[in-house]
Amino acid sequence: MNNPVKRIGRAEINNFLLVTLGTVLTAVGIYFFKFPNNFSTGGVSGISILLGRFLSPAVTMWAINLILLLVGFLFFGRGFGLMTAYCSMLYSFLTWLFEVIYPMTQPFTDQPFLELCFAMMLPAVGSAILFNCNASSGGTDIVAMILKKYTSLDIGKALLVSDALIAASACFVFGIRTGLFSLLGLVIKAFVVDSVIESINLGKYFSIVTACPDA
Repeated sequence: MNNPVKRIGRAEINNFLLVTLGTVLTAVGIYFFKFPNNFSTGGVSGISILLGRFLSPAVTMWAINLILLLVGFLFFGRGFGLMTAYCSMLYSFLTWLFEVIYPMTQPFTDQPFLELCFAMMLPAVGSAILFNCNASSGGTDIVAMILKKYTSLDIGKALLVSDALIAASACFVFGIRTGLFSLLGLVIKAFVVDSVIESINLGKYFSIVTACPDA
């Protein structure tokens, strides 16, 4: 009788574990650090923050992710769509679960820049892992991947373009201070995503100059 683990393949299992890790990192950074500080650095989470006074962030993210997920299916096919669907649903579920288990009525600290670092670094690393596995957590990440596919932009720069308007909107909704933090966070995330992806795929090679190539 065939072992189902072997039939699925270690590569597929490793890929599944990586995208799960990436989604968890993204959800933790956004819920515990981004939401309480109203950092609207783009993405569906940024839209959820802007609409947070009227709707539950988790419900808003789920609805918008569903729409953009259909767009992802159209542009990237079934493989990308299924993995992104899993990440998107897990992302929304974790956000809802965190709301139930640990409601965040205020930020952890009174240091917004410190919180901004965590709010950007965790989702940036998580998103980079997902992008490297040809998946995403849904939302405007899908828009960024479409821009990358049809332009010469790196994925981080594509995120910067797709989310800039959302981040700028925080200036009008939450004030100039929060808006500037949001724009700074978006720039940080864009560069960290590209740096992490480059580091993951980094390789080394040696050039040997010799008069005895056969040996």
